[in-house]
Amino acid sequence: MTIKSFQRLADLLLKEYVLADSVIPYTSIITGIVACKLVYELTHMVSVVFFKAYSSLPKVLRVEWKNRGMSTVHSIYITIVALYFVFGSDLYSDRQPGLVTFRNSPISTFSLGVSVGYFIADLGMIFWFYPSLGGLEYVVHHLLSLVSLSFAMLTGEGQLYTYMVLISETTTPGVNMRWYLDTAGLKKSKAYVVNGIVMFFVWLVARILLFMYFFYHLYTHYDQVKELQAFGKALVFVVPYVLAVMNAVWFAKIVKGMMKTLAKKE
Repeated sequence: MTIKSFQRLADLLLKEYVLADSVIPYTSIITGIVACKLVYELTHMVSVVFFKAYSSLPKVLRVEWKNRGMSTVHSIYITIVALYFVFGSDLYSDRQPGLVTFRNSPISTFSLGVSVGYFIADLGMIFWFYPSLGGLEYVVHHLLSLVSLSFAMLTGEGQLYTYMVLISETTTPGVNMRWYLDTAGLKKSKAYVVNGIVMFFVWLVARILLFMYFFYHLYTHYDQVKELQAFGKALVFVVPYVLAVMNAVWFAKIVKGMMKTLAKKE
């Protein structure tokens, strides 16, 4: 078979089996869960070789170390995807015909499903090792995210607003790096201070200012938002407000911690 024949076969398999509307929820979620497992194991292998502190950690901290590697990769993936769909793609542009709240595509739906797979895997780990990997606030955050993502994936409704909120995952690498540096005994290092400052600005943009833009967009497109199903409207209005409050609380802690660290450096 020629290369073009292989390409046509690959395209056919992708459209008929992976991105077919009827199977996307299954293939995407499975892809997300399998990817989490692979990243989890890869984090272990890389850490054993390149990070001396890792092998000497207690088992529960090694589990969290790998779990945070998993969440970091997911956050990078979903941030890139969300930024593309919200700001780089014409899928949700006001220039396109039809209600923005009902627009979706096989790729946008599949991408959400991968994220659903991640939240299922991560929430399962949180419950299994509770409360070592996070307390009640993490459970609430993950459950709200899981319900919202699943609804947008299964119905195709409100995907734009789902992706807007998902951009906030861009703060995760900084949060995880802070934990890694602390666990490795580098809390007094320059890298820890720099990471804290960067995390402050990224959090301000992605979880404070972005949510302001979210609510502004919601207000200016209310005539389209009100066409959503009752449950969809509840998710759009309730979940972001809850997350916004949680973001503000966590941001206050970040500011307090950064000021405390900078005061010690003076």
